[in-house]
Amino acid sequence: MLLLVEDNDDDADLTVRAFKQAHIANPVVRARDGVEALDYLFRRGEHANRPITHSPSVVLLDLNLPRLNGFEVLQAIRADERTNHLPVVVLTASDREADRTAVYEQQGNCYVRKPVEQEAFLEAARQLGLYWLVLNVPAPPKRTA
Repeated sequence: MLLLVEDNDDDADLTVRAFKQAHIANPVVRARDGVEALDYLFRRGEHANRPITHSPSVVLLDLNLPRLNGFEVLQAIRADERTNHLPVVVLTASDREADRTAVYEQQGNCYVRKPVEQEAFLEAARQLGLYWLVLNVPAPPKRTA
């Protein structure tokens, strides 16, 4: 499963369409802002009863989000032992060097600039989905005592 954290409906729709075109069958759960993303990940609020088995194997994260921005979400993911090894792929319109630096300093796994053209966006999302959901071998689950 993939957690897509994206406030822009068009970008979210394009991402899901790209996965379908690539025959990636993994479910996609969408959070529209940073607070909703963290609530889903940490099973809080309306997601408090989410089965633990419905945890994402990767987070696709925009930086420019309402309520909590992508940097704050990434920081919270890395600060919690339950999620600190969860792959986080930043997919954003920002080409600022400071943003890229901050993402990697906060242990983001990947930084991808959203292509402006629709076909290029679809291809980028398809490639990301194939790599992170099909080819990537995730860290082993944490053992609990």
